[in-house]
Amino acid sequence: MKVAIVTDSTSYIPEQIRDEHNIHMVPLSVVFGDSTYREEIDITSEEFYQKVKSVDQLPKTSQPSIGVIIETLEQLSKEYDQAIFITLSSGISGTYQTTVTAKEMLGNIELFPYDSELSCIPQGFYVLEAAKLAKEGQDAQTIIKRLNEIKQSMRAYFMVADLSHLHRGGRLNGAQAIIGSMLQVKPILHFEDTKIVPFEKIRTEKKAMKRIYQLFDEDASTGKAIQATIIHANREADANKIKQELEAQYPNVEVTVSYFGPVIGTHLGEGALGLGWYIV
Repeated sequence: MKVAIVTDSTSYIPEQIRDEHNIHMVPLSVVFGDSTYREEIDITSEEFYQKVKSVDQLPKTSQPSIGVIIETLEQLSKEYDQAIFITLSSGISGTYQTTVTAKEMLGNIELFPYDSELSCIPQGFYVLEAAKLAKEGQDAQTIIKRLNEIKQSMRAYFMVADLSHLHRGGRLNGAQAIIGSMLQVKPILHFEDTKIVPFEKIRTEKKAMKRIYQLFDEDASTGKAIQATIIHANREADANKIKQELEAQYPNVEVTVSYFGPVIGTHLGEGALGLGWYIV
C-alpha cells in the first residue's frame, strides 16, 4: 500500500523540504484587485508583505478549486493507492470540505481528508510526521491514528498587532475586534473547535508574549521531548531571538522558525507572532 501525503500551501513547508520528504502541495491564493497569486508559487511571504504596503485595499484570499484538487489526486493515482490530504482548519477555510467532496468523485485512489484544526507550520507538523510514516510503508489508517495522537498535545497561540485584519476577513467576531482596538488590547488568540477565538486579553505585546511563554512552560518544563515553532509575520529577527532563548532554556525542545505566509498573513496582518508545539 503506497500512500501520498498532500497538503495545502498554508502549512508553509519550504519547497526544498517538501521535495525531500515527497510532500505534494496544492496552493491557496491571494487576490490583489484583478491579479491572483498562488502562495508559495507566484508570490513569496516577503513579496506579499511588501505588496500589501503599496495598495489601499487588503487582498482577498481564495481556496483551491475542486478541479485543481481532483487533478492533483488523479495524477497521484498513477503511483499511489491512498492519499492523505492535510488541510488548514475547516473553521477558517472551505478547503477541507472541498477535499471531502472530492473524495466522492475519485475512482482510482482512496482519499483521506484530514482537518488539522489549525494552520501554518503546526499544520505542517502533521504533514511531516505523515510523510515520515508513509516513507516507512505505513498505510493511511495507521498514519491518521498517529496524527490523532499528536493532536492531543498540539498547542498554538498567537498575538496580532492589529485586529482589524481578522475582523474584516470574517475570521474573528466583530465586537471582539472593536473592543480590542479601542482598549489597545493585544489578545492572545488560539484555535478552538476549528475557529480562531480570543484565549486571553492582554494589554501589551510584551505581556502577551510572556503569557504565551508561561503556557509553553507547562509542557516544556516536564522534560518531555517537544517540537516547537516560532511563527512570525515579517518579524524574522524577533522570531530568531525567541528561538535562541527557548533553546537555551529548554534542552528538551527543538525549535524551528516559520512564517505566516500570504493567505494567513492577509487575515493576521504584519507584526503577528505565534508559538506552536506538541509533545513528541
